[in-house]
Amino acid sequence: MEKIIETKGLNKYFKVSGGRWLHAVDGIDLSIPLGHTLGVVGESGCGKSTLGRLIASLLEPTAGEILFKGQSMLGQGSKSQKEYRRNVQMIFQDPYSSLDPRMSTFELIAEPLRRYKVHQSKADLVNIVVDLMRTVGLDLRFINSYPHEMDGGRRQRIGVARALALNPEFVVCDEPVSALDVSIQAQILNLLMDLQEERNLSYMFITHDLSVVKHISNEIMVMYLGQCVERTETQKLFAGPLHPYTQGLLAAIPLPELRENKKRVLLRGEVTDPIDPQPGCRFYKRCEHARPQCIAGPVAMTEARPGHFVACVLYQNDDSGGRNEESHA
Repeated sequence: MEKIIETKGLNKYFKVSGGRWLHAVDGIDLSIPLGHTLGVVGESGCGKSTLGRLIASLLEPTAGEILFKGQSMLGQGSKSQKEYRRNVQMIFQDPYSSLDPRMSTFELIAEPLRRYKVHQSKADLVNIVVDLMRTVGLDLRFINSYPHEMDGGRRQRIGVARALALNPEFVVCDEPVSALDVSIQAQILNLLMDLQEERNLSYMFITHDLSVVKHISNEIMVMYLGQCVERTETQKLFAGPLHPYTQGLLAAIPLPELRENKKRVLLRGEVTDPIDPQPGCRFYKRCEHARPQCIAGPVAMTEARPGHFVACVLYQNDDSGGRNEESHA
């Protein structure tokens, strides 16, 4: 299956006081097939939004590679970078702060079209903007309205229209529904899924809401303090999470019915400092299965089950060549 986006050893460090480095994204390897959605989940501060901005070329990586359709985008000339930015767009979390309050709906949607000069005339520009508004379900009566005159759902539809304006192939969705009411969330999610089917779009869908990511994603990557700790197909993750952190996240999902036998997984302990962290598992201080091997050195991703990858010593090969998975059950 053709891969549209791949990263290899992608890092992003931010320099802080004392000459130290905050490891926001640390050694991320991922691949997203054409027409698929990768959900990226984790707590606030885990680096998922930074990862999205790296892929959208809004931040420069500290190290590693980003490949678009097999071609590395780092170190390319300005022409290649401009074409990459045209094909990789982003929908932001806050539909108010991401829009210029001094620009009308028409001006906001027309801005990327003007930047890339994809229209032939002013009439052509108007037709494209009107078509985009219809595509995202935004009534034409708002064409001259300003962001403060609309609710969050309509603002986010402008954000979706802007992302679609240049006919991209890949869209980074950075928590695009977290600031919206539940009913509006469903409308925007259904819109994104319909657009994906119509245009064969590929998404990276960043969220902290596991119920949302289950609805839209083909595959899920779980991040913890800048690192990927688990990655697999959506159904496999929800049917049998392997990493203790993922188990804790899934156990925290509220259910509409009472289940007395539901297993509770409480995440206790101190969060590891992301500034110049020591080698080893960064979940070590909060894990009930912690053992000395967890901090003896880097913990590699292991295919514990077919197509199910996890970074945990509980699933590393033992001396007999088998897995230690039974110790985690």
